[in-house]
Amino acid sequence: MSDDTTQNEETVNSSEDINNESANTEATEEVTTEPTAEEKYTELNNKYLRIHAEFDNYRKRTNKEKIDIIGNANASLLKDLIPIIDDFERAILNNENVEDTDALKEGFNLIFNKFMNTLTAKGLKPMDSVGQDFDADIHEAIANVPAPKKKQKGKVIDAIEKGYTLNDKIIRFAKVIVGQ
Repeated sequence: MSDDTTQNEETVNSSEDINNESANTEATEEVTTEPTAEEKYTELNNKYLRIHAEFDNYRKRTNKEKIDIIGNANASLLKDLIPIIDDFERAILNNENVEDTDALKEGFNLIFNKFMNTLTAKGLKPMDSVGQDFDADIHEAIANVPAPKKKQKGKVIDAIEKGYTLNDKIIRFAKVIVGQ
């Protein structure tokens, strides 16, 4: 029995040794896998710096793109206006010695219509103010005059300068005379 007891004790001892070794290994692994507070701080700080740098680069890139868009936004409009400039130059050269004023007027009306069609295609629209009720949101009253008829009280009698909208946004208020 003593052999059996010795054998059992050895088995128990070797089992305890294995358990102790695995416990020591797990404890060692836990210590090595769990970062220290300083390592966590360094890791989080590095992440913060990377994110901050990425955001800074994003901000710079979007600002540059915005400047490029603004700088080139008028390019298509100006490109469309160049033929009108050419027409004006030709009209000026051809009309230096013209005696027929009707042909001259017709030529300038054609150029004006071409110019207005180009601007209208880009979203510019003139406001019709005469005969409308005065609206301080779209009109700028520069004078009040007695209304010739009762129906014209509070209405726009004359427009000194037309107002314009660009894609339904007012870019110039109409300067008008209002009847009182």
